[in-house]
Amino acid sequence: MSENTPRPGAGPLADLGPAGADTAKKRTIFAWSLWDWGSAAFQAVVTTFVFTVYLTSGSFGEEAEVSVKLGTALSIAGVAIALLAPVLGRLTDAGGRRKQWLGINTAVVVACTALLVLVAPDEQYLILGLVLLAVGNVAFEFAGVSYNSMLTQLAAPRALGRVSGFGWGMGYLGGIVLLSLVLVGFILPEAGWFGVTSEDGWNVRLAMVLCAAWFAVFAVPVFFAVPEIPADASSPVKGLFSGYRELFRSLLRLWRESKQTLFFLLASAVFRDGLAGVFTFAGVIAARSFGFEQTTVILFAIAANVISGAATIVGGFLEDRFSAKGVMIASLAAMVTGLILVFVLAPLGPWVFWVFGLISSVFVGPVQSASRSYLARLIPSGREGEIFGLYATTGRAVSFLAPAAFTAAVAITGATISGILGIALILLFGLLLLIPIRRPGRSAA
Repeated sequence: MSENTPRPGAGPLADLGPAGADTAKKRTIFAWSLWDWGSAAFQAVVTTFVFTVYLTSGSFGEEAEVSVKLGTALSIAGVAIALLAPVLGRLTDAGGRRKQWLGINTAVVVACTALLVLVAPDEQYLILGLVLLAVGNVAFEFAGVSYNSMLTQLAAPRALGRVSGFGWGMGYLGGIVLLSLVLVGFILPEAGWFGVTSEDGWNVRLAMVLCAAWFAVFAVPVFFAVPEIPADASSPVKGLFSGYRELFRSLLRLWRESKQTLFFLLASAVFRDGLAGVFTFAGVIAARSFGFEQTTVILFAIAANVISGAATIVGGFLEDRFSAKGVMIASLAAMVTGLILVFVLAPLGPWVFWVFGLISSVFVGPVQSASRSYLARLIPSGREGEIFGLYATTGRAVSFLAPAAFTAAVAITGATISGILGIALILLFGLLLLIPIRRPGRSAA
């Protein structure tokens, strides 16, 4: 019997957690997933589609110069995450303060988002906007370490895929609901539902207040539903220095005892960066290579996220029925194929991007969810925060790959559409690194 095979006589939800899938357990999982639903306010609206676009507009200075400053600020944030995330994860595990630090970092993200209302469209407010974005990104990644670590508190190994997929799906759907509300209520019409105009950037600035409130409200249930983990009195981790010492020891121990975990961290870092590149440059390709208007780009983004969110939930069930690795391999292969078809068939018109772009988006969420649950199966008990910290670190460490591949492809050919081949190359590289990794089993645990 495989690790993903349900126990004989068990119902379809009978192994969602150690105590069985009773009503209380399902409520706990739903409460946990609401954090994902709410956090999309920062991911989808603040850092992707609305505020960063506002910040790089002409109101804050020359566009290229502002973009460089934005990239620099987020790069500094990435260095901070890479240096601190695994150590802080280890400290929260040892101190039994996983939920406490999730609350602290969530509060920082909410505060930074709300304070973006102060960023008026003037050059003198650029630094304030950049600092708030950078601090918010650091806190968001730290919160993600604690949040992801809770996954093993909620589900037994055979149900990790379903629970992880449900969380990712809730994140996608929550982002779409809020993004649609922001676009219709604040951004697209001159005076939206709430009667706010674009004068002095108030439509965007007040939308940030809505985003902060959205995240704050939907983050609350997890703190009441998910219990805190007990402290580990025997842990040698007592502070940052001892945390780094134990981190290096952990890396050596992983190399000796679970090389597959290290190999997977590397492979996932590469293909996750490729996934990030898909979202980062899809709008650019749609606008410059297929002639999409801004409204059309936004509509495509909403459609792609809805499809990906729904596919993520379905993908979670496929993980538990077959395997997380199988879902990742099939999804990455399908995405590479879809991106190549977009490039080859581009001369046929915009329908190519709509059809094959949306088909490719089907597989983004399942890869993300399966990656998280696959890692959760590999992690030795009691080291969730530490390993998920490394997960965040490795993802940040190679975050230059997709942008560099996109830029190189465009520079060589002189055509924006060629950048899609650069992104496909990164996804293919991650797929090739993933294939030889052995699926998790008892020996890996």
